[in-house]
Amino acid sequence: MIVRYFLLLQVLLLTASCGSCQGPNYSNFTYSKISTEEKEQYAEAIKLKYQSILGSKNFSGQILVAKNGEIIFEDYKGFANFKTKDALVAGTPIHLASVSKTFTGMAALQLWEKDKLDLKAPVEQYLPEFPYKNINIEMLLSHRSGLPDYAYFMESKQYKSVRYKTKRGRWAKKTVLVKNEAPFRTSFYTNKDVLDYMIQKKPIVAANPDLVFKYCNTNYVLLALIIEKITGQDFPTYLQETIFKPLQMDHTFVMSEQSMDKYLPSYNAQMVPYKLEKYDLIYGDKNVYSTVRDLYLWDKALTEGRFLQPTTLEMAYEPKSPTDKYWHNYGLGWRILSKPNEEKLIYHNGWWHGNNTVFTRLVGQTATIIILGNKYNSAIYKGKEIVSVFTGKEDTTSLVE
Repeated sequence: MIVRYFLLLQVLLLTASCGSCQGPNYSNFTYSKISTEEKEQYAEAIKLKYQSILGSKNFSGQILVAKNGEIIFEDYKGFANFKTKDALVAGTPIHLASVSKTFTGMAALQLWEKDKLDLKAPVEQYLPEFPYKNINIEMLLSHRSGLPDYAYFMESKQYKSVRYKTKRGRWAKKTVLVKNEAPFRTSFYTNKDVLDYMIQKKPIVAANPDLVFKYCNTNYVLLALIIEKITGQDFPTYLQETIFKPLQMDHTFVMSEQSMDKYLPSYNAQMVPYKLEKYDLIYGDKNVYSTVRDLYLWDKALTEGRFLQPTTLEMAYEPKSPTDKYWHNYGLGWRILSKPNEEKLIYHNGWWHGNNTVFTRLVGQTATIIILGNKYNSAIYKGKEIVSVFTGKEDTTSLVE
């Protein structure tokens, strides 16, 4: 505790003496210099990989690859709006989907550093009417709460599979509607609606608390509510004031009722736009819009120790569950790929409607691969293979969406 206060005192003194700083410095981190020749070699190798992975796959989106604090390669393809043919450019915000969880998770850990959030405290300490027991904040961050996903339990319709005989007398299966309640809300759902639904109806849990890893968006919806409760600010404003504005992430925002005019549609593979739907104002688990350049600033702030202390990041990058047979795991706000005898890969992918996203960080190499798409394209998830440019090892291990 004394050490943490001492570090915070140092931060306050530094901030007071440097009004132009983009946030506190918790470390004396410096990048190794890349020669012009190395940079050109990296750029050429990345370009070849990029063309192989996405070049012929009708990619519409943004890509940026950085190494040692320098942008090595970037490209922008497609349209921000397929109807008007407005070009997709560096300043076009794209829905990050679950990459948004990195902001929610790190904002929570910053509150922990400031002694405003207890990771071991039960959720009901911050949300008193929360109806489930023995679930703490760390379980939300690491997806070990066992809670069900709101995208399923907020649906008022329930189905079951039944067997029936076809006209030819053969047995087959079909899905039938067995329950159809009135909608919980007729307009857009909010984070509070998710909590209210859980309080009123207490949907069945997917697992007991802290038993197994079960990726669940509900965890991060609740974390956003807890951040609002602690700070007294709405979540979009809090992220704007504590992350986006200080880091000069000028094209980044959280989609909310107040920012619906900024909405840009995403598209399916047939270039049909997705319309806003009832889940599109829920945040914490998704709903951050950003660009590859802004995410690069986020990566740099974390790498350079300008948002969290290095020891806190080490804790976030530590696997919190048993590693599966594909070497996948989850820490606090980050997915982890930890193959034997290889450097740990810290990443988060995302998918929502036509947006799919990749934020891959080879922390030890200080290399970052960021790919954002506004037209669904499964090839985007193969972008992690670009790490071979830096490691010298071909790697086709799939990352979890």
